[in-house]
Parts: sequence; structure tokens; C-alpha cells
Amino acid sequence: MNILAIGAHPDDIEFGCGGTLLKYSERGHKVYLLVLSKGSKGGDPEIRQKEQEASARILKVEKLYFSDYVDTEIVQNRDLIIKIENYLGEIEPDFIFVNYFDDTHQDHVSLANSTISATRYIRNVLFYEVPTTQNFTPNVFVDIATVFDKKLKCMKAHVSQVSKTNIEGLSIIEVAESAAHFRGIQGRVKCAEAFHSLRLFINI
Repeated sequence: MNILAIGAHPDDIEFGCGGTLLKYSERGHKVYLLVLSKGSKGGDPEIRQKEQEASARILKVEKLYFSDYVDTEIVQNRDLIIKIENYLGEIEPDFIFVNYFDDTHQDHVSLANSTISATRYIRNVLFYEVPTTQNFTPNVFVDIATVFDKKLKCMKAHVSQVSKTNIEGLSIIEVAESAAHFRGIQGRVKCAEAFHSLRLFINI
């Protein structure tokens, strides 16, 4: 299958669905990443691009795409919908993972809502959570225990962002560990990633 993960900023994807992507790539599926901005409000964009590229190598992605949006200036409009549609036409994804639509960061909200329109003919669309997500109600869980260390390695590749949680003494790695155990408890496993499905087909 072709798997596409879309994120507004570098490191969104790794936090939200990095473990799931690792399991897909380990099983021979083709994983693609689309990052809309280089996160210039959170650091040097060239450094953040290199960090994303390093993480993509760990994920063994087929191709990493960067769009040309500016951090905090992603707007839900026709242009963004068409851009996403163009990537969908090139990649022809079987599964799409993207930021959740209820979030305190405007870029995540704009991306999620535009993706809803752009993916209206895509069968499997799942929303992932990040630390700024709110009111998240997961209904799909993926056991990531076997790849959790590698997921954390992907996140650590974003060196400039590890300590930027706006919570004193708490790193993004610790946040990811807490989230994985909490979602794991909900899914009755040790570590999990959780998703809210827009659409999910179960082939029987």
C-alpha cells in the first residue's frame, strides 16, 4: 500500500503516527511524508528541514515532500485543498494520516479541515493527535510497543525541538512516552498510537 502522512510542521507526524508508519515501512509498504511548512517560528527552517530529513531516513520513507507554506500562516482555502489534491494524485495513497481538526494551533486546524475536503474520495483517512490537540476522541488504536524505541529515535532527530514544550522540565520525548502509555491503557496494550477516523474501511 501507499501510506501518506501529512503534517503542518516538522515533527508533527512523528509524534502523531511515527510508530504506525514504522510498522508499515517494516512490512514493505511505501510511506510518504508531506510537511506543509519548515516550522520557522519554532527555529531555523534550514535546521528543521535537515532534522525532518534525518527522521525520514529512520522511517525509511519513499519520499519526503515539503510545501512552501510559512509557519502560523497556513490558511484553509481552495489553494490548499488543490495542493493537497495534487499530492494525492501523484501518490495515490491507500491510507492518509493528518493532524486532528480540534487544536489550539491554527495551522493544524486549517490543514485538517482542508484535508477533509481534499480526501473526499479517499477511503481511509485517520486523524492523529499532537500536544496541542484538544477534545480528541480516538476510535482506532495501533500497538507500537515493538517500534516505540525507534519512534523516539525519530523524534530525537528533531534535536532543536526536544525541549520546546512550553512546560518547564518536560521534554517532548517524555510527553510522547506519556501519550503512548495512556493510549496503550485505553487500547489494552503497553504502548499505542490513537486515531480518530474520518473514514476507515475494513476489508472482509
